[in-house]
Amino acid sequence: MALLQDDSYRAELLSDLQADYTKFFTMAERELEGISKTKPVDQYVRLQKIGQANAGNGFKPQFYLVFEFCDHDLAGLSQQIDFTEPVKKAIMKQLLTGVFYLHLNNVLHRDLKAANILIDKNGILKIADFGLARTTVASIRPDRPTRYTGRVVTLWYRPPEILLNDRHYGKPVDMWGAGCIMAELWTKYPIMQGDNEISQLNLIINLCGSITPEIWPGVERLETFREARLPQDIKRHVREKLTPKISSLAAVDLIDQLLVLDPSKRLDAEQALSHDYFYEDPPVGDLRSFSKSGTSYLEFLSSNNARGRMLQGANRPGIVRGPVVGPGQQMNYLSGPGIMHPNRRPPLPDDNSYYERVF
Repeated sequence: MALLQDDSYRAELLSDLQADYTKFFTMAERELEGISKTKPVDQYVRLQKIGQANAGNGFKPQFYLVFEFCDHDLAGLSQQIDFTEPVKKAIMKQLLTGVFYLHLNNVLHRDLKAANILIDKNGILKIADFGLARTTVASIRPDRPTRYTGRVVTLWYRPPEILLNDRHYGKPVDMWGAGCIMAELWTKYPIMQGDNEISQLNLIINLCGSITPEIWPGVERLETFREARLPQDIKRHVREKLTPKISSLAAVDLIDQLLVLDPSKRLDAEQALSHDYFYEDPPVGDLRSFSKSGTSYLEFLSSNNARGRMLQGANRPGIVRGPVVGPGQQMNYLSGPGIMHPNRRPPLPDDNSYYERVF
């Protein structure tokens, strides 16, 4: 208690407490802003209350955001359920509808991944976790576009523009995540599982082809691209890798158009919803069947089992393994650690080379 009587210590303590409150309410405001701006549809989890813990960590207060309960998340479901074609279509239609209204209201989610896609007992898909979301802001000066942080999007769903440190990204970052999620409906696990940003960029190149100014006009303006020595002779083969797994050519085409390297050429949510995939047979299904068993399928309940199945799947015929960087080529790219779910992190090969973990 004597310390609290010291004016300098009290001032430092108050400053720390104020910083904690500021960080918390910044996160809470983003959650509320992202959700409240998109009320015309049901595709967002509703915030029920904000609570404070009885006992904090020392002098640091602990707050909790309490949301409505949803029975399942897509990461947990995909490990336990074999989705029918109508159900896959229903998941993507509801997901893209939610993303459409987010973007219509100028909200970037910036962390679309299977674990953040929830489904309630009524078969309504909900987009969750708006902690990284923010509204887009029009730049006052056309020659100085709005800059955003690059520390967003879980690594396995992170688009190439963010991996290349483009700070002027926009709505296409969410569409890349939607494409990764859609492919995961068939593979049952993330299709590109990098251990860090270097390996993730390698995996993207190995699946989507080399990143060049011809493929992506303007990429040469990114400093990271200029400094990196990226492979220049890797061909795009998204369709070849997807077709053995996915019987619907329209579904393959939609994923292919979402996983486009150049963000300006990626489909937006409205274009994706108008794709032929949603109009071919079979029709869109019903998601309420997941709750008939009374069992919840959530990632944290199934991640350990999923990890074992995922690693065992590395030797299945549909998986292709091989170094991404060819003979005589080097990758000079340094960056910070990626963000990923700790229970689903694949190990590095013994020789520290990076291998393709796409099907």
